[in-house]
Amino acid sequence: MSYTGPDFDPPQPRRSPLRRPLTVAIAALVPGALLGWGVYAAVGGPDGGGGGADRAAGERTSQAPSSDAAPSAPGDAKAPTGSSPSPTATARKPSASASKSAPAAASGPLRGKVVVIDPGHNPGNFRHTAEINRKVNVGTHWKECDTTGTATDAGWPEAKFTLDVAHRLRTLLEKQGATVKLTQDDDRSYGPCVDERARIGNEARADAAISIHADGSGAGNRGFHVILPGTVHDGAADTRAIVAPSAELGERVAGNFVRATGSAPSNYVGGGTGLVTRTDLGGLNLSTVPKVFIECGNMRDGADAALLTSGAWRQKAAQGMSEGIVSFLRG
Repeated sequence: MSYTGPDFDPPQPRRSPLRRPLTVAIAALVPGALLGWGVYAAVGGPDGGGGGADRAAGERTSQAPSSDAAPSAPGDAKAPTGSSPSPTATARKPSASASKSAPAAASGPLRGKVVVIDPGHNPGNFRHTAEINRKVNVGTHWKECDTTGTATDAGWPEAKFTLDVAHRLRTLLEKQGATVKLTQDDDRSYGPCVDERARIGNEARADAAISIHADGSGAGNRGFHVILPGTVHDGAADTRAIVAPSAELGERVAGNFVRATGSAPSNYVGGGTGLVTRTDLGGLNLSTVPKVFIECGNMRDGADAALLTSGAWRQKAAQGMSEGIVSFLRG
């Protein structure tokens, strides 16, 4: 997730507030490239924000990633900057991705379950800097509506990455019988703002919600991490009822993500657990349903970027998230 987005032309077309210990146990070693890194498996079986430094802006040459195995395609800001609070509504293109989705399968383990997928940022955000810089109330404080997201050094934007993974994840979950809703599908000019992203999940009465991102930390910082909501009870924010189920959801997603992708937990946040608790993200603070963010890797590290731009790896990432969500929803 980015907090100061790059200026480029996009390609065309532990849970410390909890009283119980983490339930993620070290269960296996990822062979080969991980060279002995301990990895952990989620409790149960398979079936937004980041913590990195601000991204450096600059003109970059676009480079299209691989898209093998891709299905057909149809965040929160960090440091508050920009305009004063405004009631201006987020502009939309004629669409309704937040309220419509493909019909759920007639049967499957997730029949009757609703999952909301939040693809971080929006490919059009960079054209609407005034709108995304306006402040919204996230309960504990005021924050920017959204950000542009980060990009690889070659210029492939996070917003394109998150949409691609969201499409793959939606396909997998619908095959399991779930009703899936996206907060945006590149069907609006910018946004939605972080408060609306949370509201979409709340109004859908989602059984689980996940916000997909990629980090923009410094080179050498590698790996994924899952962000869990901390306990917040301030203004419009009250996470007390979702802290425990969100932690369980995050643990299951993290464990299955390791198994599916072979990626290790972050080496720069989370103490090697792949789990980080935060209380400053509006998408989590304002949620009333179990929700987590996942930073799938660091776009500004060459090794991680090679994974993130691989269609085959993105399919594995979606598979890991799907297995974690199915495991959580099946109990």
